[in-house]
Amino acid sequence: MDAIPLALEGYLAAEAEAGGREGTASWRLNCSAGTDRLVEEAVIPCTTIEPEIAHALLTERQPGDLLRVIGHLTLPDTADGVLRLHADTLEVLWEAPLLTADGDDADTATTTDADAERNSAIAALTEALTGLGQAAPGPGQSIRIHVSPTGALGTGLEHCRSIDITPARAQQIADAVDAMNCYLASERPDGVLPDPETIADLTDLFEDIDLIDLTNTVLNATRPESRPAVTRAMDDMFGDVPVAEETDP
Repeated sequence: MDAIPLALEGYLAAEAEAGGREGTASWRLNCSAGTDRLVEEAVIPCTTIEPEIAHALLTERQPGDLLRVIGHLTLPDTADGVLRLHADTLEVLWEAPLLTADGDDADTATTTDADAERNSAIAALTEALTGLGQAAPGPGQSIRIHVSPTGALGTGLEHCRSIDITPARAQQIADAVDAMNCYLASERPDGVLPDPETIADLTDLFEDIDLIDLTNTVLNATRPESRPAVTRAMDDMFGDVPVAEETDP
């Protein structure tokens, strides 16, 4: 059966193994593709006879690295056979951080709780992001978001996800993040977000402010010699302040 040209992105599931001949290697690629209702997963066996790729996998790459592999997929001749991707090129999209040993007295229970909390957060984030998209972003350009635990190194790879969204959806996410960060740091404790009703009330309040009336009121209550400085101060606060139509001397 003819080999099928294919490009795959996925995480290195375990350390690569040297092949039977020098300059060859084999490894497993953990791939996932997120949709709005389903996250499909597959572990694809890969091999290469390219010495440079084999050397990089055996000496530089580590489990958890996000890789892009381009090559040819061969299908098995029998139903119980194994498909395999023969890699011609390899690109590193993201490097997993190195783990450092914490000693024999590490608090395993605390680590387990932290992992569970992290994995739950990844699942919630993935569900929210895939809910913004669709089964396929459709024709044209799309944006891929990779969500994975840090320091995976062979563990937790089942929680790695890739979600494709349209540029329009990506802009909506960016606008939402900007809105979350739009506040005076001195007026809100770290980690505390205003409730939606408060945000709505503040929005209505500022939308009702008439800058012309505000400017007239402030300048009418300001001594003439101080008006240039007050105007500059208001300009710094609100932007270009409209020129007052009339002011009392």
